[in-house]
Amino acid sequence: MAAGRLSFSNVTALAPMVRVGTLPMRLLALDYGADVVYCEELIDIKMAQCHRVVNEVLETVDFVAPDERVMFRTCERERDRVVLQMGTADPDRALTVARLVEKDVAAIDVNMGCPKEYSTKGGMGAALLSDPDKIEAILKKLVAGVSIPVTCKIRILPSLEETLSLVRRIERTGVAAVAVHGRLKEERPRHPLHLDYIQAVARAVSIPVIANGGSLDLVKTNGDIEAFRRATGASSVMLARAAMWNASVFSARGPFPLDRVMEDYLKYAIRYNNHAFNTKYCLCQMLRDKVESPLGKQVQAAQTNGELR
Repeated sequence: MAAGRLSFSNVTALAPMVRVGTLPMRLLALDYGADVVYCEELIDIKMAQCHRVVNEVLETVDFVAPDERVMFRTCERERDRVVLQMGTADPDRALTVARLVEKDVAAIDVNMGCPKEYSTKGGMGAALLSDPDKIEAILKKLVAGVSIPVTCKIRILPSLEETLSLVRRIERTGVAAVAVHGRLKEERPRHPLHLDYIQAVARAVSIPVIANGGSLDLVKTNGDIEAFRRATGASSVMLARAAMWNASVFSARGPFPLDRVMEDYLKYAIRYNNHAFNTKYCLCQMLRDKVESPLGKQVQAAQTNGELR
C-alpha cells in the first residue's frame, strides 16, 4: 500500500452511526485509542449539493448545503484517520461526492448494510445487497476515480454461498477492505451474531475484513476487542454501540467513568460548535438507562451546548 494511505489491517474502528458519528464523537474515539473513525452515513444527493468551506474560526473544513446547513465537518486532527461513509445507489453521483471530499478524508466507504427505510427506500444501504451488478459498478467507479482507499460495509446474505460470492466479487473491484456486520438485513441487535459467516468471509478473501456487530454480547470492554477479532478470524474490528455507550472502550486503560467521558465529549462539542440537539442525543445515548435520572433530565432540558456544561 502506498505510503500515507490508510491501512485497514489490524485496526479498531469507530463504526458509522447515524447522529452519533459527528466530529466530537470521532475525535473522542481517536483520543481514547481508535485507529480509524467513520462518519455517519451521508446521502449522496445531499452531499453533491454541498460546497466546501474552510472555517477559519473553528479551524475546520465544512461541507455546507444550499440551506447553509453543515452536512459534514472535519478537521486536521482526523484527516488521515476519518472515513466518509456515503449512502448511494448511483455510481456517477458517488464519484461526484468522493471527489468533493477526497482531499479532506482518508478513505471513502459505501454503505451496503443499513436496513433502515431512510437508506433502503432509495435503493441504498442494505437494498444494494440484492443488486450485485450495481455494487460492482459503484465500487469500480470509485476505485478508478479517486486516489484514496475505497471500502464498503455489508450485511450477510441468507446463505453462506451467496455471501461468499458477493464478497469475492467486491474484492475484485479493487476495494481496500470490506466490513461485515454478521447479521441478515432483517435481523436486529437482539439477534445472535453469525460468527461463522464472518469467519468464512475472512478466509475467502485476501483484503482486510472488518468484523462488526459484537457490541451487545461479545465486546463490553477493551480486552474483549482482541477476543472478538480472534473469534471472527477478521483482520480488524469495528464498534458501534459499545463505543456509543462509552467511547473509552477503545482505551487499554479504560473504561473511564461515564461522567469523564461525557465531559470529554462535551468539550469537543463546544469547541467545534456541534448542533446542540445532536450533542444532547449523543449524551442521552451514553446515559442509557440513566436518561431519566436528574442528570438525564438536565441534559434533556438543555437548549444549548453551554447549558450542558
